[in-house]
This record gives sequence, structure tokens and C-alpha cells, in this order.
Amino acid sequence: VKEGHLGGSASKLLCVGVICVLGLLFSVNNVAYAQLPSWPGTWRMNQSTIVMYCNINGLTDPSALKGWGYIDVDWSNAKQVWAKQKPMDCTEMMIKQVTMFDDAGPYTTGWVYRNSIKALPWYTMVREKLTNPQYAPWFLKFAPGRNYHVPQCDNNYHPPLCSNLYHDQVQTPEYPSGDGSCAAPACDVGSVPVGEYLWDPRAWNVSINGETLGQWFINKYIFDATGGANPKVSGFFFDDFWTTSGPTEMDPNAPLDMGLTPADLQAINNAYWSNMNQVYATVLQRGKFSWQQFMTTNPIGPIGATCPGPFVKQATCAANLRQFCTANNPAQNRFMMYSFTPGECQGNPANLQFFGQDLANFLLIRGPYAVLGHGWIGCGATYTYPAALNWDFGVPLANCQEVGSGIFQRRYSKAVVTMNCNNWTESITLTSEVQ
Repeated sequence: VKEGHLGGSASKLLCVGVICVLGLLFSVNNVAYAQLPSWPGTWRMNQSTIVMYCNINGLTDPSALKGWGYIDVDWSNAKQVWAKQKPMDCTEMMIKQVTMFDDAGPYTTGWVYRNSIKALPWYTMVREKLTNPQYAPWFLKFAPGRNYHVPQCDNNYHPPLCSNLYHDQVQTPEYPSGDGSCAAPACDVGSVPVGEYLWDPRAWNVSINGETLGQWFINKYIFDATGGANPKVSGFFFDDFWTTSGPTEMDPNAPLDMGLTPADLQAINNAYWSNMNQVYATVLQRGKFSWQQFMTTNPIGPIGATCPGPFVKQATCAANLRQFCTANNPAQNRFMMYSFTPGECQGNPANLQFFGQDLANFLLIRGPYAVLGHGWIGCGATYTYPAALNWDFGVPLANCQEVGSGIFQRRYSKAVVTMNCNNWTESITLTSEVQ
């Protein structure tokens, strides 16, 4: 029998870089809600963990993340390496990192980053379309005859390298320095200036050379050899989204510089969410999953948040557990991503503040599709992997129950998990067989 309190000391807040906007409030009939992956669920704890990872300085030795089940590799991983390439090769570096992680552990699988609104020219397959004038109808453009809020040209080239396709530099490698540093004499993304470009969601069914944007987006952008067509990849992170005010994480004056009217923005917003419904459905049909299809927040939202928090918090512990200790609680029919405290893009993953409480609460409410871990914390973080994440708890014998006022318990075939919300303490008792 192993019994104990697994909690830790308070952590310091980790300073994070650019925070991704939560994709939570702007869904239109989104099929991400209440969907499960095609693979079987599992109660094995060492297959029920996740981390969103980024090391800006280069590829990471897999031993640094040994044990984690799902590793979602961010686009900024190894940025200080691929930003200096001529031309940039972000996608190739990303799949190399995923393969390294996948090959290092029998229960580890990798996810890759795909932006759902931005055409990033450091992705090889995107650059091929951006630099071919035939495909210009797939992209949004600068409105002619205006003074723009962002540079239209890269003046490191002589003569300057310009494009009438809208682009900004909000999260862009630049020379000599930016969000990633290019090598002299300038950033190389082919025959267009470096920047973040935008697809036009309204062009989803526009066919060029026998292929629509939608067909290319799904089959060549998401399901190429560096993504979903690679057996090392089991899922995706689809960043950013459109609202009726404009695109997220772009220059705030982007709609003005593109000359978009309120009617244009509404049409783009509607088209974007319709397109993503098709993307989410195809991801499931082809045996993959995405972060945006997770259940990550309480109250429950349709789209997985980049900065999730724990479903059970100290201040509302009893109320939270009463919500989930029911036969039809949403954790039983959604794929739940439960963040370690404090979550919400904060905290130090090298020093988990309430590991024991988080693990116990996760075990109390989880269903067969569930992961415990970290959302976005920024690049360069160190992730501790406590030994208890390898414990074998067996399978649950029933849902959690309130066995005393503010005291909740769930029995597993090899463990009894108890949480006392009155004093924020947990107990996990492991046995070979619990009667």
C-alpha cells in the first residue's frame, strides 16, 4: 500500500512571452464540441499527460521531456536555427523534433502547429503558394492607395522586396533581430518579404490549377508529410481565428490596411468558422485530434483554450467537484485537458504548486479520454515529471462521490482517491486490489 500527500510548495510566476489568444468565444455551430478521437480511450496515467513545448534555441534532447504522453511542438521551436536558413524551414525542423520525441518513448506521440488564419512563409508548402502569383486570389491584400500601418516592403533587400499581399510583423523573424533573428543580409522566405500573411477564408472554394484552397489547406497544409500524413503525428494545434473585428494576433489596424468593411469582416468570420468545421470533422475522420477539440475550461466552452486552468480550484473545490461527480458530467463524453495549477499561461512547470491536489482532482473527475498537463507557458520552460504520473491506478469502479461534507472519493481497481475540500488535502492509496 502506498499512501501520501503529493502537494508541493508555492511556485513563482514564470514570465511568458507572446500569449496566444483564447479560441473560445467566436464559434459558429462548431463541430469541435462533444467530439472524441477515433482511438480507444485509456485509464493509464502515463498515457494521459500532455505538454505544449517550445525551445527557441534549437532541437531538444528527448530526455528533457521523458515520460510525457502527448507533446505538442510549437512553431517557435528551434526558431533561432530555422530563421537563419536560406530559405527558412520551420516545418521540416518541427517534424524532426516530433520524430525525436516519438522515437524516444513507447507512450509518447507528437502534435504539430498549424495556424488556421495566417499564411506563414517559413512553412515551405505555404511559401510555394505565396510566391506564385497565380495563387494571389487565396490571400488577403493591402487596399491600394493608402498609408499603411505596417511596412509593405523589406528594405534589407536592394531594391526593396515588396508585396501587395497583406502582411505584418507582429510575430515575425527579422534582420537583424525580431521574433527570431535572421542571418545577414536579410530574412529569406523566397520572393516575398518576411511577415505574417493572411488567407482569405471566402476563397475556400476558389480553384487554381485544379485544386481549391480548401482542398489544398486540408490535404497539403494539414495532412502533408510534415503533418497529418506522417505516422509520428497524432494531432494539431490550430492557432488564431477570425472575429467580426478582425484577425487575432495581427496588427490591430489590419482590417483598415486591407480596406475591410463591417460586411467584409462578417463574411470572412462566417466563412472561417464554416471552413474550420470542415477541418475539425476531417481531422477526426482521418484518425487525428486537435487541441481546439479539447474540453479545457469551466464553464464548458466549445473550443479548447490555449491557456487552460484546472477544473477544480481551491476556492471553489467542493462546488467544482459536486458539478463533476455526476453520472453524466461532461468529462465522461469529452476529451478533457486538465491543467496543473495555476494554469492560464502562468506558473513554473519545474515546481508544481499543488501537484497532489491536481492529480487527485483529475483522477476524481476524469473520463476515458483525458490528459493532465500544461497549456502554453512560453519558450524555454523546464517541465518536471513527477514519479506519480507513472503509477497504475487501474480503472474506476464508479464515479466520484461526496462521502462527507466537502470530502470526495473515487474508487479505482487499484487505488482509492480522496479529496478533502475543507482543508485542500488529498489522499491516494494504492493497493494491488481494492475491495
